[in-house]
Amino acid sequence: MKDKILMTKEGLEKLKKEYEELKKRRPKAVERLQKARAMGDLSENSEYTAARQELSFIDGRILELEAIISRAEIVEEKVSDRVQMGDTIELESEGKRMRIVLVGEFEADPVKSKFSINSPLGKALVGRKKGEEVEVETPAGKRVYRILRITKI
Repeated sequence: MKDKILMTKEGLEKLKKEYEELKKRRPKAVERLQKARAMGDLSENSEYTAARQELSFIDGRILELEAIISRAEIVEEKVSDRVQMGDTIELESEGKRMRIVLVGEFEADPVKSKFSINSPLGKALVGRKKGEEVEVETPAGKRVYRILRITKI
């Protein structure tokens, strides 16, 4: 079996919900494709092309989600004063404060301040304590972050 994929409980539930929604959506996509195919000449049938693309996307994503879900392992809270996956960390860098959550790679969403434990910042923070500083190579150059607070899951 391939390696486990570490995830938060919330992240796994979100993927399972997406999986169920896609499974429900698939029969309608198959029906749409059949109706478009029945319209005749497929070479100039944009509805057929769109329906085929939609079904292909749904099937591909279902397979991807099945693979992720089957390998998912939920990270449980451990009693520790060190940064670990699932924690919310308040950081300070260059006089600015930010709050991030460390999540698994398939849950990452930097726009929502969810960073993968495999990202440069995530790797630098894991195992560190409140008050410690970490140096991270960013596209804009090296940046130093100080850990102000760690909130456990």
